[in-house]
Amino acid sequence: MDISLVIKQRLEELGLEQRDLAAAAEVTESYISQLLARKKPPPEPSRTDIYDKMGKLLKLPAGKLSKLADHQRKAVLKRTLEDPPTPLFKEVRELILRKSAPDKEKQIRMIFEEQPFGELERLVTQKLLDVVKRVARDELESETWLHSLGRLSGKSYEAMRVSILEFLDTDVFNVSAENCVSFLNPLVESWDIDLATFGMEIVLNRRLIPGEAKKVEFVEREPAPTEEEPGLKEFLRHQSVSGDATEKEIEFLKKLRFNERHPTPLYYYRELQNLRDPLHFRALIAQTMRKKALGQSQPEGSVAPMHKYLEADGIEKQLQLNCRKRAIQRWAGRRGKPAKKQKGSR
Repeated sequence: MDISLVIKQRLEELGLEQRDLAAAAEVTESYISQLLARKKPPPEPSRTDIYDKMGKLLKLPAGKLSKLADHQRKAVLKRTLEDPPTPLFKEVRELILRKSAPDKEKQIRMIFEEQPFGELERLVTQKLLDVVKRVARDELESETWLHSLGRLSGKSYEAMRVSILEFLDTDVFNVSAENCVSFLNPLVESWDIDLATFGMEIVLNRRLIPGEAKKVEFVEREPAPTEEEPGLKEFLRHQSVSGDATEKEIEFLKKLRFNERHPTPLYYYRELQNLRDPLHFRALIAQTMRKKALGQSQPEGSVAPMHKYLEADGIEKQLQLNCRKRAIQRWAGRRGKPAKKQKGSR
């Protein structure tokens, strides 16, 4: 069912008008009008908050409008998937290039022009959109932030909310010049890219978004080396307890991390013993017992052949049972022997 038709029917049933719906969703009346007239597609449910706001006013079940919008968007996407993507608007490309690092602008421009809407252009545009959209989503409920951004764009609070909702619903294939003027231009100060690793650094407008520059990496890197724990250093200095530790065991101990706590050398000694204890690693127990069980008869008095207990739980139970049995046998043996005479007794 068409979402705009459902909304119109509920407005009529409840005696409400479009301006009531606009006020509830905190958007402009013209945006609601275009949405109901199908001049604008329904926004992606995960990128907007208007469906919950409108649903409460229209007294619809929670999530109904979101489900209708999602179904309608998928139907439209299915019809348009076969169409090839169109290149970015000239204004969009120029703004993105103007924000790039000055020493690389010429090189990047050449790549953009040689490969219209190629991999690099899509990558850069998408990452800029991702960062700015994340900021816009976080600040959507902040009236102060919206008013500040609205003053830069000459828009009211409601008009700014509409622009953000539309911007959150855009992607690299349909970003418009208006999106760039409203968001990319005021929020992004500059960006740089390493053409060897494709790592990007995006500097945002600190007057509107305080904080560090955003970095986006695309290559796998080893974690930065951290300072070795004092307790581990002291443990390794005592060769009497750490001298037989292998390189792999030491590397394991070095990778242990602690939050605001610093273990003692004793901790590392116990950790090393735990690492070596076969009872702590089920696969190793099963493998060891399997080797012992193959081709060997079981000790006299064993409850069952060990090869029936190759699963770790069975092995542990069998070991516990055997241990208890031996303890009972020792206790019974002591009862059968005469008690030793104590010194000094007559």
